[in-house]
Amino acid sequence: MKFIRTNIPDVIIIEPKVHGDERGYFVETYRADKLEAFLGYKINFCQDNESKSSRGVLRGLHYQLHPTAQTKLVRVIQGKVLDVAVDIRKGSPTFGKHVCVELTAENKRQLLVPRGFAHGFVVLEDDTIFAYKVDNYYSPENDRGIAFDDEDLGIDWKISKEELLLSEKDTKQPILSETEDIFDYTANYYA
Repeated sequence: MKFIRTNIPDVIIIEPKVHGDERGYFVETYRADKLEAFLGYKINFCQDNESKSSRGVLRGLHYQLHPTAQTKLVRVIQGKVLDVAVDIRKGSPTFGKHVCVELTAENKRQLLVPRGFAHGFVVLEDDTIFAYKVDNYYSPENDRGIAFDDEDLGIDWKISKEELLLSEKDTKQPILSETEDIFDYTANYYA
């Protein structure tokens, strides 16, 4: 398993080793010991989620406030997405910056999105199955979001806005500069 720091060092790309032959393949998709040794702290994933979507579906940018903030470990089982993590930790040197990573069934890459980041993805192929682990349960009262099309974020979603399929909730999110419910870079959200 290979761990790669992105341009925002807290966001990690994970490339598992794929063992394949004429019968198919085998891959370890998660190893707590290796991930925690790399990160230097424990993560206790408690819930797995899965969605199936058509090309053009955009989900995000979502996050949960403390005390139910979530670390996510995301991957694609079938198809392809552009996955995005936005730093929303006020005071962070990378505040408002983002990481974009293409996750596919073929490349088997995963993205670790830590607490303090908004997360979203756009589906690039029909019948895409997206799966992820979280380390806190869903909390409707702490659920928040940021506008996917916030011009200050400058995210290139790789699909024209006219082709995007969004939930009503995701069409009404505030831009980051108008969002008061964010994180403090100096706080330890893993304590």
